[in-house]
Amino acid sequence: MSLMPVFKRILFGVSILAGLLAVTACSGPTSSNTVSISAAFEFTSLDPSKNGFIFSRMQVLETLLDVDENGLLIPALAKNWHINENAKMWTFDLRDDVHFHDGVLMDADAVVNSLLIAKSKHGALRSAPIDSIYAKDADTVVITLSRPYTLLGAVLANYANGILSPAAYNDDGQVSMLSGTGPYKVLQFAPPHKLVVERFDDYWGKKGSILYASYLTGHRAESRVLQARSGQVDIVFGLDPATLPSLQKADSLNLYSNPIPRTIVLKLNSGHRFLDDVQARKALSLAIDRTGIARGVLHTPGSEAIQTLPASMTNWYLQNLTPDTEAAAGSPEYLLASLGWKKNSQGMLEKDGELFKLTLITYADRPELITVATAIQAQWQVIGVTTKVEVTNSSAIPMRHQDGSLDAALIARNYGFIADPLGVMLSDFGSNGGDWGAMNWNNDELSGNLLALEHTSDPAKYKKIAQRSAQIIYDERPVIPVSSYVQQTSVNKRIKGFRYDPFERSFYLNEMEFVKP
Repeated sequence: MSLMPVFKRILFGVSILAGLLAVTACSGPTSSNTVSISAAFEFTSLDPSKNGFIFSRMQVLETLLDVDENGLLIPALAKNWHINENAKMWTFDLRDDVHFHDGVLMDADAVVNSLLIAKSKHGALRSAPIDSIYAKDADTVVITLSRPYTLLGAVLANYANGILSPAAYNDDGQVSMLSGTGPYKVLQFAPPHKLVVERFDDYWGKKGSILYASYLTGHRAESRVLQARSGQVDIVFGLDPATLPSLQKADSLNLYSNPIPRTIVLKLNSGHRFLDDVQARKALSLAIDRTGIARGVLHTPGSEAIQTLPASMTNWYLQNLTPDTEAAAGSPEYLLASLGWKKNSQGMLEKDGELFKLTLITYADRPELITVATAIQAQWQVIGVTTKVEVTNSSAIPMRHQDGSLDAALIARNYGFIADPLGVMLSDFGSNGGDWGAMNWNNDELSGNLLALEHTSDPAKYKKIAQRSAQIIYDERPVIPVSSYVQQTSVNKRIKGFRYDPFERSFYLNEMEFVKP
């Protein structure tokens, strides 16, 4: 009997087994082929206008323009762009050979379709003075404006204006599947807590080396710390600064502290009968020990802030302001006494038989806010202000702004939400104020300045107007800055290539690799 048929059968069986093992190895996410990420914020929708931040960070979604670490516009899906002489026509030349995740080739018609749908929804593009968006040819998109609008580039770089395949939308313009152009595509969408993406091998740019990435929402700060320490999660964002000393002892972790264009501020109801005089708002500001909070609560010495925007945003940062400038306004006790407030027998401020009492709300998504709110409560008590701290959902802040029931709120405001902070300043301090900015406060000069900046292209003139605007906000205190924001992140040492995006647009998954054992 010949052994050859038997040998062939054995060889065939081995090849089948090898094939099965290969399929099994690549059949889905495992701990060995997946980088896992945990952060505080949940998501509920596939629509970029609602939750585009998560799809941009997970590199599923891309925009016409991008932003570098200094906030400057750089090419993305548009390889270059041009602005005509009167600044009313912007022309975008698209990259070649860009495929959507569904395999369709991106062209100008697809880009125009996405932008028109984005313009019809809530977001900064909707308020832009756009006359038309059209395809000049298959590779060129043109946007015409009714007036010059310097913000347009930054608005187009915002995740809400991500470019999707035409098949991603249903007949009503709603997103039914997220088919973007990024180096990763959606594999599992399980709102509000879990998103899994897989590498897109036809990506036009730098392809990822890691096959899968998962994002898990973790509301509880202590749970995220345990995930980092145990190795259950590779990258944990938004760590409570108080936990850093214990995490520094973990041999498996690298820790990162990165300043970002986000500021912890007190949003005040300037129409409240205790807060409608700027002297009262200045008194509350003076009573805050920012240095103590930066060192003892946030564990980031030097992060104390008396200005709304950080020093990195040079057009809006006032170099002449110092803690001595703040103190020159007088003591908080003096300012409050000038308004008729006197301390009663218990040492609390009282006027006409009524206590100076405020409710300060904040939210647990960013755990440091609770400890900062508690510190402010204690510091205001020293000057006689009774403060009730209430921890709620972040959605309660715009809701109470709208119904008028908000006294004060402690928030972490992202002024880099759009690369040019003018977009956020218009939203927060324009003629009608904003859900996350001024409340029952308006300054006609500031409103005029902000509108003028929308069409000011001369850099020197722009800075002069922005500086004056920043001075008005500082002088009037519709919001009170407390601390510049520092993002605390832990990264398991099995990951290399991590870098942090100060504008929180991307996790740079395609730059990461697993450390070879």
